Amino acid sequence: MNFLRGVMGGQSPGTQPSGADTIQKLCDRVASSTLLDDRRDAVRALKSLSKQKYRHEVGIQAMDHLLNVLQTDRSDSEIIGYALDTLYNIISNDAEESAESEEENQQGQADDLGILFTETFINQQENITLLLSILEEFDFHVRWPGVKLLTILLKQQGPQVQQIVLVSPMGVSRLMDLLLDSREVIRNDGLLLLQHLTKSNASIQKIVAFESAFERLLDIITEEGNSDGGIVVEDCLLLLQNLLKNNNSNQNFFKEGSYIQRMKPWFEVGDDNAGWSAQKVTNLHLMLQLVRVLVSPVNPPGATSSCQKSMFQCGLLQQLCTILMATGVPADILTETINTVSEVIRGSQINQDYFASVNAPSHPPRPAIVVLLMSMVNERQPFVLRCAVLYCFQCFLYKNQKGQGEIVATLLPSTIDAASLSAGQLLCGGLFSTDSLANWCAAVALAHALLENSTQKEQLLRVQLATSIGHPPVSLLQQCTNILSQGDKISRRGSKVQTRVGLLMLLCTWLSNCPIAVTHFLHNATNVPFLTGQISENLGEEEQLVQGLCALLLGICIYYNDNSLENNTKDKLKQLIEKRIGKENFTEKLGFINKHEYYSKAGQKPQPSFSSPDHMMFDHEFTKLVKELEVVITKAIYKSSEEDKKEEEVKKSLEQHDNIVSRYKNVIREQDTEIEELKQQVTTLQSQTEQYQTTVTQQLSQIQQHKDQYNLLKVQLGKDSQHHNSHNSAQMNGFQSEEVSRLKEEMEELKKQHDSLQGELSEKNVLIENLKHNQVDGQTGQTAGVSEQAAEMQKELETLRSQLHVQSTEINRLQAERMELLQKIETNAPATASGDHTIPTASKNKEFEEKVATLLQEIMSLKKELKSVSEEKCSLKQQLDSANSTVAILQDERIKLQHEVTDSKKEQDDLLVLLADQDQKIFALKKKLKELGEPVEEDDDDLESGDQGDEDDDDDDDELNDEDDAVEENH
Repeated sequence: MNFLRGVMGGQSPGTQPSGADTIQKLCDRVASSTLLDDRRDAVRALKSLSKQKYRHEVGIQAMDHLLNVLQTDRSDSEIIGYALDTLYNIISNDAEESAESEEENQQGQADDLGILFTETFINQQENITLLLSILEEFDFHVRWPGVKLLTILLKQQGPQVQQIVLVSPMGVSRLMDLLLDSREVIRNDGLLLLQHLTKSNASIQKIVAFESAFERLLDIITEEGNSDGGIVVEDCLLLLQNLLKNNNSNQNFFKEGSYIQRMKPWFEVGDDNAGWSAQKVTNLHLMLQLVRVLVSPVNPPGATSSCQKSMFQCGLLQQLCTILMATGVPADILTETINTVSEVIRGSQINQDYFASVNAPSHPPRPAIVVLLMSMVNERQPFVLRCAVLYCFQCFLYKNQKGQGEIVATLLPSTIDAASLSAGQLLCGGLFSTDSLANWCAAVALAHALLENSTQKEQLLRVQLATSIGHPPVSLLQQCTNILSQGDKISRRGSKVQTRVGLLMLLCTWLSNCPIAVTHFLHNATNVPFLTGQISENLGEEEQLVQGLCALLLGICIYYNDNSLENNTKDKLKQLIEKRIGKENFTEKLGFINKHEYYSKAGQKPQPSFSSPDHMMFDHEFTKLVKELEVVITKAIYKSSEEDKKEEEVKKSLEQHDNIVSRYKNVIREQDTEIEELKQQVTTLQSQTEQYQTTVTQQLSQIQQHKDQYNLLKVQLGKDSQHHNSHNSAQMNGFQSEEVSRLKEEMEELKKQHDSLQGELSEKNVLIENLKHNQVDGQTGQTAGVSEQAAEMQKELETLRSQLHVQSTEINRLQAERMELLQKIETNAPATASGDHTIPTASKNKEFEEKVATLLQEIMSLKKELKSVSEEKCSLKQQLDSANSTVAILQDERIKLQHEVTDSKKEQDDLLVLLADQDQKIFALKKKLKELGEPVEEDDDDLESGDQGDEDDDDDDDELNDEDDAVEENH
């Protein structure tokens, strides 16, 4: 303190106190005063002094006292606000810029002073923790200064403050609450604070993202009007970029949270050309950059592809293409939109196919690719726009063999349409134009149509060009070499380094890994002498790059040479290099490529970014090709002929091995696909089988309930009939005859219904049997052994069917006997009235019951056999599932049969009800006969038991048919 007093100067009696003395007195008041008002006034005075030239003195003397105020006077929001403002003034550099003099600038820079006080403040982590706790106060005069103070601390010493906040309990959560503050000033400053807090710190970025930051920021952007919003939207977008850029975890969270769908309204810009304000351009530029962050080529491939898929599904790509083809869009927004669309479609087949289908709103409509290529080869367009179009075309062809084929097809003679302008024609036009930049861009674009696609390299050999009237057409390959080697006007245009570099990159890409193209190139006798002449000459630095590319092209002709030309075999080309150039000199010239300054810049990222057109020399994908070929070409130059032969043999064996492996891979892939399909079919059939079994079980339980109810009803009716008394037979005789005749008619109708129902069930059984025959016949060619078992099972089923048919015939015969008994009832009724007792013998009834019982036993045994056969068929079905090719048809038929069986079941239930009504009427008739005094109780009871047995046979027969149908459906 004495030192500061010495610097400020001493005081003489009667003079005004110096600033240091004033600050000292104020600090003493803050530290020692017992009244809150005195302390508040002192802090207010310190705040005023800190804005002026006494910032340094206030910071040195008062910082500790201000921190003590923040701890002890938390109950008074006014003094806390003054203290925070004072700390902000002494740490911030903004307040001093206007008042600082030259002498003070010499003593120390303002930035250094702010960093000094910031380090003093954060030396004790408790100060940051205290500041975070103060931010929980809702009072505006406390919270807002606290936000500004923490923001300036992050600006001055960001990494150190970030670490302190990271280890503070609930530190990030407290700062996220600022985004929910209803006061826009605090919310907006909170956005700035979070921008500095999340900069270059992945841990804090993850915490902020999981504190619902995406939801809140997107809500703010929507409330502010999306791209039409103000500076707040810009701050939100900058914060989103901090959270997502180079943070794969947050990118995945953003995609899985369905936040990509909420980005689509950002790009609904409309057709109002007058609505492009400077802020809107800035906002839209940041929005496009945010989309590129999600689909950047440096991201993991899986994350990028999933984001690309989501952008297509939600319509974001379609919205971007609309902006791409719109009119009146500012040039920088159009350029950034082209770059964004490029990365959204890069490597995504579905997005590339959609982009190929986009048409520009012109008359007639033209593909968007054609419109963009017209801008690329037009020298009047801005340089950055032409680079963006080239990048878009490269991304469209990246891993897109379908698109590569479509581009090359526009150059083939059979597909050229003279009436319309195609992409191939534009590329050829740019390749041979007078603009060297157009030459380079067209050559690189055409090279991307050939990357890793041997088929298109061979197809491009068919392209013929008409050079002039009266001269025969030449191939595209020949024309490219002519530009490099001939001495006419075309060659003088090609003398530019940029043009020749582009053509050499195209030729190297074309000839690599394509022996047929190498043969076509070597077939021209002037090509090899031109390359050797270029390599052997001693030229300047500008020509060294061309020499290196010529050496690379000649090396490709050696490495991929199939020795089909006697004059240009591998050995002869090596001998030529050794005599004319020298192996060491050749290797040195080849090394000029990767030593070039533009080579390393091009290899950093896929997007072509150059400061000027003269710097466009290398393509990103071509740098990868150079890395692959440089080593193998160097080895090939120094190898002997015997080593070459051995290498050829090894190559052939490896190729054969690769072919075998690839063939087995295809077989395994197909088998995996079939297995997956069969697994899905098995799962579907199992679920259907469970449903069918559940249905059958329910139907069987319902049938059993109906049988129990029917038996109970018969017992009840039998008991009731035993307690009835007989009445006057003379009075009831006529009535009995009428009832018997009516009963006979009803029985006839019921019999007809039953017969028709039996016929329908038989037809269904035949239909199921035919379907089973068809299924077995369709599977015999695939599983021969299983088909034999199926045939045996089919024979067993036929045997059981025949046995069932015999039993059904026997049941019909018994039903006929039953009808005869009914007729006897009618004939016996008058005799009984006159006193003649004609009663059927008990022996016939007993014989009838025995036959019925025997038939029931046989039916039950047949049902057991059918059940066992069904179980065997179910086990057999699991073997047949692997070769089942008619599942879909059978499923439809089963559904139809199930509906028909259900209808039949309903009709049978109705029949049971009618039979129950018939029995009731018979009992009523018995009652009337008893009342007449006729002794027919025993006969009627026997007949009743016979009828009941017969009806039991019918029920059992119906139940057997239902179970048989259920078994067939389960199969």
